[in-house]
Amino acid sequence: MKQLLIISGKGGTGKTTLAAAFIKLESARAYADCDVDAPNLSIVASRTDIPQKEDYFGLPKAVIGDKCIRCGACAAACRFGAIKMNGDDYFSDPIACEGCGVCAFVCPQQAITMQDAVSGELSLYAAASAGIFSTARLKVGSGASGKLVAEVKKRLVNAAPRADTAIIDGSPGIGCPVIASVSGADMALIVAEPTLSGISDMERVLQTVQTFDIPAAICVNKADLNRVYTQKIKEFCNENGLPFVGEVPYDEKAIEAVNSCVSIVDIDCPAGSAARKIYQKTKEILKTL
Repeated sequence: MKQLLIISGKGGTGKTTLAAAFIKLESARAYADCDVDAPNLSIVASRTDIPQKEDYFGLPKAVIGDKCIRCGACAAACRFGAIKMNGDDYFSDPIACEGCGVCAFVCPQQAITMQDAVSGELSLYAAASAGIFSTARLKVGSGASGKLVAEVKKRLVNAAPRADTAIIDGSPGIGCPVIASVSGADMALIVAEPTLSGISDMERVLQTVQTFDIPAAICVNKADLNRVYTQKIKEFCNENGLPFVGEVPYDEKAIEAVNSCVSIVDIDCPAGSAARKIYQKTKEILKTL
């Protein structure tokens, strides 16, 4: 299975919109949404089958028991300010707790235990007629998003071992979930915006991809909003030997498509036509890898 990862240096570039178009054009039998902080590929994927859901246990959380003598050693040692007071009693705030276990280590009464806590929910859509779709949602305030992304991809690979290509909608930015998204990918398509900050974001995520020695291609969304910066992105690709696979114009019909929970290639619009060309060029590159 070859993994085509679609990512961006920031949220809101149109990464998921393009990923949904690729899934439709590929008639993908395996795809995943690795943006576990704000997953929304399922909206456009329009899956009607009921997913297999499973709790995800990330970092453990501190729980203060009845042996507590209120000495305050745990509160003094907690660098995250997770140990707080309710009247005369200490308690651990599960959102602030990072699961490091220092409080349990310093407690003279062994009154604190580190207990497994649900950090998110994994969902696997496995209807044979619609392909395998793996996704997850991280609970607000929970950490270990990189581990959750890795689990999303693991479940996809295990559930669809015979699929030729997997389309992965990656996390935005350059943090832990992005690194987990990039790991194991065969190619990354970076969706850039034609702005000064958009170019900076593109360069940062490209550096992350190249650290893993993964081939990358670049496209520009809403390219006609600033032709100067779109041209700068093309020149950057030419200077650095990177494939530039196309540009998508700003298209109000694309907004209508997303609001209607369909892909931009499901309707007749300029954005959809551009996405088809980008898909073809990207697939040609992927076939050579």
